[in-house]
Amino acid sequence: MPDNAVFATTPGPDLLTLLETRRSVPPVSLVEPAPGPDDLMRLLTIASRVPDHGRMVPWRFVVFRGEARTAAGERLAAVHRSKDPEAPDAMGKKIATSLSRAPLVVAVVDRTAPSPKIPEWEQHLCVGAVCMNLVTAANAMGFAAVWLTGWAAGDADARAALGLAPEESLAGFIHIGTPTERPAERPRPDVPSLVTHWVG
Repeated sequence: MPDNAVFATTPGPDLLTLLETRRSVPPVSLVEPAPGPDDLMRLLTIASRVPDHGRMVPWRFVVFRGEARTAAGERLAAVHRSKDPEAPDAMGKKIATSLSRAPLVVAVVDRTAPSPKIPEWEQHLCVGAVCMNLVTAANAMGFAAVWLTGWAAGDADARAALGLAPEESLAGFIHIGTPTERPAERPRPDVPSLVTHWVG
């Protein structure tokens, strides 16, 4: 467990306990240490172990670490400024720092492609599973994470500024680091009210 953590999950908890207690942690509450190169490759390998009908592999990863986080954020801010020059300065600052609040950010790119056999909606679900696997694996390794989208995910020019092809989309940014505080629990769905039993 990282020494400077005020709160950190215990590496390798019982799987069901981990799934029952996992919480998203805001990027501003994530600090170093983040996963190093070997741990990151392990996380991305685990993230890629998902149901993938037809072995389409409809995802790829873009890693932002160190100064690259700031450079990417400033590029996004420039795109936003070109589209909305009257936007408040606070908005520009928020976008410019959107990738530098946590020590490590992994963009999960959705590269779903037309297929005569595999519906595109199935491929999108596969990419979502990659994101959730990455979040869960980061927690299991003793770090914390949060899956966010934000303005850049929905803007074609912003995606292009990060190197995505026109046919690609962003499933989200996974922010990873060591948590500095235990996040408060939030209300959860009333699961029994969501369940029906089909009887024919």
